[in-house]
Order: sequence, then structure tokens, then C-alpha cells
Amino acid sequence: MDGLVNQRNPERFIAEQVHTDRLQQLFRQSVFAVAGSYTGALMLCWLCWDRLSHEEVAGWLSLLTLSTLLRVLMFVMYFRAPEHERTPQRWEFKYWLTLIFSAGVWGGGALLVMPVDDLLSQSLVMLFTVGMSVAAVSCYSAYRYMTLVSMALVLLPCTLWLLFQPSSMQTGIAISVLVFTSFVVSATRKLSDALEQAFRLTREMERAHSISNYAAQTDELTGLKNRRAFFEGAQQLFGDCLHGQRPLCALMLDMDHFKQINDTHGHQVGDHVLRQIGIVISATFRACDVHGRLGGEEFAVLLPDTHVEVARDIAQQVVHAIAALKSEPVQRMTASIGVASTDSGSHDLYHLMNRADEALYRAKALGRNQVAVAG
Repeated sequence: MDGLVNQRNPERFIAEQVHTDRLQQLFRQSVFAVAGSYTGALMLCWLCWDRLSHEEVAGWLSLLTLSTLLRVLMFVMYFRAPEHERTPQRWEFKYWLTLIFSAGVWGGGALLVMPVDDLLSQSLVMLFTVGMSVAAVSCYSAYRYMTLVSMALVLLPCTLWLLFQPSSMQTGIAISVLVFTSFVVSATRKLSDALEQAFRLTREMERAHSISNYAAQTDELTGLKNRRAFFEGAQQLFGDCLHGQRPLCALMLDMDHFKQINDTHGHQVGDHVLRQIGIVISATFRACDVHGRLGGEEFAVLLPDTHVEVARDIAQQVVHAIAALKSEPVQRMTASIGVASTDSGSHDLYHLMNRADEALYRAKALGRNQVAVAG
């Protein structure tokens, strides 16, 4: 589980998740910005067609077409990439490049087609550049600096040009745009901070939920599944194996003379012994196996796609591994294991577990520290 694996540095882990969330939000929000930017340029050229140089318009639209195709290609590649490859390290720089190119082409092209002596057309061009900058706020809000850079590249060329024109009307338009931009910049910062905080709270809540779920399903002493979690997983696995007609074996393990260890050396030593058993079990079995502590010194394991002969050999390895453990002041630790298989006709999980339990008691009766297989 990701949250628990990264408990040593949870802040860094959450920060990385938030960074990835921001990237995903960026791509989701801005996917339609490509078409909007191109459509806006076409509408502007159409409205001002009679007042613009057709050669300059053609050059602008050609560059804009190239930048649009590059952005479309990037979006296609991103959404086709596997989830684990959609990382900021892989995609942020590419996004920055296409954004700067596209916004630069838009702002530079707007200045290029800006009529020198037609105030109405100049106002229309400025109206479209302001509209593009407002769209940038909604598209790139997850990244504050992307929003600001995009706005600057689109707005500033035409605005600075108007600011230094002789007409007071032109200067007034430029100043108005700059005042409007200052308010947008402030709003952009607040929106970006709010989004990041929302992502962070979401991830922190997910992590807290994961930790609580893990704690509810885990035996605190050994780190294995507790009784409830074991039977939930075991029931699911048994059903899958039964439906797929796959072999399944059950192992029931019980420590030999564990009460004597507790009575002689105390419960702290007994707990240490159980922790060591948990380590042996965790290290021995596969990720697809279901294992847990049922209570006291009793453990259980289900092994899918395993025939009884293989399960018996694995159980024997566990018995030898436990007998080799050293835990002062305990001189010797042993365990007995019972093995049962669905090959013998168990069509119910509890029947399978009971047969393994009966085999366990037979191993105890035969002298302990050994494996017995249900007949």
C-alpha cells in the first residue's frame, strides 16, 4: 500500500501525489483550449478580414496551425500513455514548450495583424487577446506560472504597442487592460493555491483512510492479516479457485508448547516469538497466497494453484525455518502444521480449514515439530 510504504517520508510522498494531480488537472482542463485558441484566431481574422493584410494573416494562421498540431499530438500521446507514465518529470517540460510556442504565436500574430490606423479593429484585437487571457486562467489554473506566462505572451505585445501610441484612446485601452490584468494575476494566485490545497487535503484523507483500513485488517503484533481479514481474503480466493477449477491447499500452523514459553519467560518473550513467526510466514509465501494470524499462536495460509505434495514440502520448509530460529532466552522453538487440499473434495472453505485443523492435531499427536496431511 502506497501510503504505508512511504510512512518514513509521508510529506514528500503526498507532495509528489499533489504534483501529479496538478498535472492531470492541467491536461484535463486545457484539452479544449487548443481548439478554442485556433477558433478565436479564425474568428478574429474573419471579423477584420477587410482591414488586415492577407499575407500576414496567412503567415499567422500557418504558424498557429503548426503550434496547434504540436499540442494536439502532445495531448494524444499523454492520454494514450499508461497511468504510471503520466508523471510531471515526463510531461511538464513538453507542456511548457508547446504552451510558450502557442501563446507566443498568438500574441505575436495579434500584434502583426493589428491595424495601425483603425481604432475599431485595434479594440477588436484587444478584445480577443483579453478573451484568450481569461481562458488561460480557466485552462491552466492548476499551474499559476503557466497562467501568468500565457497571459503575458498573449496580452503584452499588443498592450505595450497601444501604450506608446499618440492617441489618448489607445493609451487608455492599454492602461485598462493592464489594470484588468493585475486583478486577474491576483485571482490566479488565489485559485492556484486553493486547487493545490484541495489536492493536498484529498490525498491526506486518502492516506488516513488507507492507514485506518490497514490497521483494521492487520494483526498488530505480527503484521499479518488478522482473523477477520484472513477469512475475507480466504473466502474470495476459495471462490475464485472453485469457479476456475484450480487446486487450493490450506495450512494450519500452531506453535508447540507456546503456553510454556509465556509461563516461563513472560508475555514479552512470547510476543517476540510470534513476531518472528510472522516474519517467517511473510518471507516464505507468495503475494497471491492468503495468510494471517487467527489468534494466539495459531496461523493459517491458503495456497492457490498448489497441489498437496508441493504444499507439504512448503510446510516442511516452514517447520525447519521455525526450528532454526534463535530467540533468547527461549532455547528451542518448534511448530506443527496440518495440510489439506481441495483435491480431496472440499467444496466449502470451512470444511477445508477443518480438515487442515484435524491434520494439525494429528501432527501434534505424532510428536509435534512436523507436518501432517489430511487423508
